[in-house]
Amino acid sequence: MANALLGYGSVVEISTGDSPDVLQTMQEVTNITPPSATLDQIDVSHMQSPNRRREYISGMTDGGEFSFEMNFVPGAATDDFLFAILTTPVGVSRRRHLRLSFPNGVTWFFDGELTGYEMSMPFDDKMSATATFKVTGDLTVGST
Repeated sequence: MANALLGYGSVVEISTGDSPDVLQTMQEVTNITPPSATLDQIDVSHMQSPNRRREYISGMTDGGEFSFEMNFVPGAATDDFLFAILTTPVGVSRRRHLRLSFPNGVTWFFDGELTGYEMSMPFDDKMSATATFKVTGDLTVGST
């Protein structure tokens, strides 16, 4: 028996950045690309490396990017919220706490810096938008 799940029911929440910090649910999300970490490999090869083979050690982990697509509704709460983060004045952090909840109750908590908010308005299809965050720091796994 397969244990596969549909993405239906997944939820994206982003902190307001206010005090006290509150998570705001993103509305009409249609697709989510979770963070995908990569581990840097540092070349430590030297003149005596065995059999003229390169040698590596692990470096820093890069948390990657997190993005989600949604139905674009100009002026809706989610649109206004993301646009406000994107247009934060220079010198003020765009870093936010994010929570991704999966349909089976597992949650991922991580911090991210909003790096892009892109809209698409085709003449013959729904309007959509994509928000992209650069993941910074560690990812914590939990459950609801």
